[in-house]
Amino acid sequence: MALRAQGFLGAPDRRAGVRGVLRHLGAVQLDTISVLARSHELIPYARLGAVGRPTVESAYWTDTHAFEYWSHAACILPIEEWPHFAFRRRAYRSRPHWHHHLPDGAYDQVIKQLRAEGPLTATELGGAKNKGEWWDWSDSKIAVERALMYGDVVCTERRSWKRVYDLAERAVPDALLHDDLDDAECLRRLVRLAGQSLGVGTRADIADYHRLKGEQFDAVVADSGLVPVAVQGWDKPAWADPQALATPPRGRHRTTLLSPFDSLIWERARTERIFGFTHRLEAYVPKPKRVYGYFAMPVLAGGRLVGRVDPAREGSTLVAKQVSLDGPKAVQGVAQALLEAARWVGCDSVRVERVDRPELTADLVRALS
Repeated sequence: MALRAQGFLGAPDRRAGVRGVLRHLGAVQLDTISVLARSHELIPYARLGAVGRPTVESAYWTDTHAFEYWSHAACILPIEEWPHFAFRRRAYRSRPHWHHHLPDGAYDQVIKQLRAEGPLTATELGGAKNKGEWWDWSDSKIAVERALMYGDVVCTERRSWKRVYDLAERAVPDALLHDDLDDAECLRRLVRLAGQSLGVGTRADIADYHRLKGEQFDAVVADSGLVPVAVQGWDKPAWADPQALATPPRGRHRTTLLSPFDSLIWERARTERIFGFTHRLEAYVPKPKRVYGYFAMPVLAGGRLVGRVDPAREGSTLVAKQVSLDGPKAVQGVAQALLEAARWVGCDSVRVERVDRPELTADLVRALS
């Protein structure tokens, strides 16, 4: 159920494409790290296969199909969900601003400049930073980020990884540009969407999907349309999407590398509970303390998480700097995932540097040849 809900079981809907993946998942996380590709590119690749990377960007950012906002983290969201984040915009407007002081007039100046000049990056608005450390934002950057949180401004695309800002009145279709929904209606919608995107989950699983508080989940779950269930082996109550319960999961499993930020594995406890797989991102762990590597990507094959690959690129070679395998049965799945990923990013060969089970190295190299 979890795999089907996340788009990993059965034939992918290629007609709906990347936009279909975004609507199906409800949120696609963004992250600064780029190894094989950025995470928001890896998400549709994992479900659809080798969709072109320009096609991915175009699907997100043209014709007003999506916007960027704070959900599970910084995420690309379907534009239809703009009204349902009114509760978060209101919360941001009502909270004190403890991070940055904003001089009088700076906020209005940013709005005025965007109205006059159209979509702009923070650099084009007057500079993103002062001369201090990375968090030392300029006044214009502070102002436009605050306007983004409030909903006066929308991030309409990423250009060279810089946010491009525009006025919400231009970027959001008129029918969606409102904060009319009360908090309860917003929360009911997001809880229901999270349940549909997970198939089945506990309170913590479902609340974590859009980073809701437990008490927010509690207040609306009874009216969300999700069905209370007991899951064998789980020691906490759970809720399921009724459509997922009504349709037996079947279909072909996808074999692929997963971004560490893939929504299938967002919630660590859930990943361990379902797959018996411990997922940790070690990019921010000191190198000597890493176990699996800088950007270890879980490998999905046969409906299981069968290992990890820490990848890199050297020219036209995809380098598997470190490969972790569950056992001999994982070799074929890991090899297939590596070969497909290599072709997708324009590499014509794969080189393995280290396997955590040395006795399987020859088998893996042979499967890659």
